[in-house]
Amino acid sequence: MATRDGSPDEFGSAYRLLSTAITPRPIGWISTTSTDGVDNLAPYSFCNVVAVDPPVVMFAPVGRDDLKNTPQNVADTEEFVLNTVTHDIVEAMNATSATLPHEESEFDHIGIDRAESVVVDPPRVAAATVALECELYDWIEVGGSVLILGEVVHAHVDEAVLTDDKIDIDDLDTVGRLAGSYYASTRDRFSLDRPR
Repeated sequence: MATRDGSPDEFGSAYRLLSTAITPRPIGWISTTSTDGVDNLAPYSFCNVVAVDPPVVMFAPVGRDDLKNTPQNVADTEEFVLNTVTHDIVEAMNATSATLPHEESEFDHIGIDRAESVVVDPPRVAAATVALECELYDWIEVGGSVLILGEVVHAHVDEAVLTDDKIDIDDLDTVGRLAGSYYASTRDRFSLDRPR
């Protein structure tokens, strides 16, 4: 097999190399509330689980010098909700990636229903099968990006995806991010036994 070697920028850009090679990536549909009461909702595909004790998730907005609404709201309030993106709400998620004025809410702009959170102030997406209420655990500047770690303090899970009180992956049709305008569904699944 022939390989091409080089710095990340020699493959178009470091962003393009990483966002295409590291796929599929979970999408964190992050809801926040600004200090002046505007609810924000935006998708982030640099998102994942970090730890389970305590339960910590992360998302990483690109750009730390001129913060967009979501990271600015987290910096100001230290709260957010990570809403899981499933196939039935992927179009709504995509619509919230549009750039809006600071004073306009994506919830209102696309007409998606809010649901109250229990522990944190930002609302969750009512149609999200899973929503994780988070309090800021840590904020780490990494180059030109920010790594935002949130401790999960409350979870909402649709009973339709629970089997014996656990999320059943067969019932949870999550969507992952690929590159460009491409996404992947978890409908095409297969199983491999781990070696002993």
